[in-house]
Amino acid sequence: MDSDSSWYVMYTAPRAEKKVAKRLEEKGVENYLPMIEEVRQWSDRKKKVKRPLFNGYLFVRSERNRLWEALQVQGAVKFVNFSGDHATVRESEIAAIRRIVETGVAVEVETTDIEEGQQVKIIGGPLQGFEGECIQKGNQDFFIIRVPSIHQTVLVNIPIKFLEIVA
Repeated sequence: MDSDSSWYVMYTAPRAEKKVAKRLEEKGVENYLPMIEEVRQWSDRKKKVKRPLFNGYLFVRSERNRLWEALQVQGAVKFVNFSGDHATVRESEIAAIRRIVETGVAVEVETTDIEEGQQVKIIGGPLQGFEGECIQKGNQDFFIIRVPSIHQTVLVNIPIKFLEIVA
């Protein structure tokens, strides 16, 4: 590694992380896309799928003055900035992420922007497809399913990974 190169955090287009990582690799730009394996449940089957640990992000090792080159690949959006400075990640943090991913331990990343009162849809689990309102933030989000025809409201505890904001 060059002494003046660092790990930077790139934001990608939605669900483009793998393609961006591959395109960067083809251009000779070192990058790291941590992937985890999880079991997805469909109505008729279960399947193991690999997905990015951090949705919409990957790490790029580069010199600061060459970051623009990495942004030339299709699907790359921008580098993450804090107070006008490019966010960097220490080598030890990348090593820790690699170790977590390689061990295969069950990992969940809390990155949701769901707020209390927002309309959400359940996208996994036995209640998949229901829409309702998120009423409490936490590790588990409470979810209201309203049944207007009988004037009833049901409060259900749903893992956040199964909720998606309804646009």
